[in-house]
Amino acid sequence: MTINLRIPHAVAGACLAATMAACTTTVAGTASPVPGVSPTANADVFAGLNACQVLDQLVAGEGFNPGENTSRRNECGALKPRFGSYGLALDPVQGLREYRETNDAVMEVSVNGRNALQADIPTGGCAIAIEVGEHARALVQVALVTSPRDPQACVDAQALAEKLEPLLPKVQ
Repeated sequence: MTINLRIPHAVAGACLAATMAACTTTVAGTASPVPGVSPTANADVFAGLNACQVLDQLVAGEGFNPGENTSRRNECGALKPRFGSYGLALDPVQGLREYRETNDAVMEVSVNGRNALQADIPTGGCAIAIEVGEHARALVQVALVTSPRDPQACVDAQALAEKLEPLLPKVQ
């Protein structure tokens, strides 16, 4: 199915005008950093890391299908027939605090010495969020076909997280 979207020229012109009106003029002077604010505070710590490429590297030779992007974000899932699925999300915006706030019964764990949180996935499986910064995390998810509540999912998630951790940027 092909969707053909056309924006009337008047609307496009209005959008361009609004965009241009939002611009400011240049003021002469020397820029200086705001005290106490890192110049990379809003930078994507995962820039250059593609979740699917990383996941494919982690599960190479284990019988998984190539990873597939699961959203507009840097998230990927890989399926292994008659076994289950592994997922990886590289989130440059939300840290462990946000993960704790949105998940029930999280448990503090460590992944190669890095702070992490483990939680059951409501639909079955296990997830581990690994700290990459105050506002960044890597999330591994494991769902097995054996049972939605198979404890092996958390064992596998921990093993996947331990393989992933050395590839992650250092905690900021």
